[in-house]
Amino acid sequence: MLPTVNKTRSSPSASRPNPMFPQYLRRIVKWQQMDIEYTFWQMLHLCTAPKVVYQHTKYHKQTKNQWARDDPAFVVICSLLLAVATVAYCAALYAFDVHCNSFFPMFVMLYVIHYFLSPLLVAHGFIPELLSNLLFMVAASYYHYLNFLGYDGRNSAEKEKNKGKGSNST
Repeated sequence: MLPTVNKTRSSPSASRPNPMFPQYLRRIVKWQQMDIEYTFWQMLHLCTAPKVVYQHTKYHKQTKNQWARDDPAFVVICSLLLAVATVAYCAALYAFDVHCNSFFPMFVMLYVIHYFLSPLLVAHGFIPELLSNLLFMVAASYYHYLNFLGYDGRNSAEKEKNKGKGSNST
């Protein structure tokens, strides 16, 4: 019978957890090596026809024998888009504040309460499914309600401020 594990020799690549990772990080700073066009094609098709992208992922696995992409362009472009969105939201800090205030109760319902109710919610049947969906519906509805209150509060404050200016000028 042949041995399944070779305990006598250890290769240098076996001691490193992932030899591809440092090479991946080096490629991040080299724009000339990134396939930007293919990355935008993937992003467009992830929104319009995701099945096509996953078919290409299967082909990549068959040809290169790895699931992960070796081109960091997707990560770099996603990071840049996230940075642009962050700057855009920072210009509207009030909107971000309203979102944070609305998100906290939703987080508590969907992660904390859901965690403690998970033994009940993972059971099979109509009632656990109904309770799980009801919890998500209540959390989403409460999030939107708090968003409404936050933006309505801003509009009311601006109206009061404008009323005050109008009465002082006459």
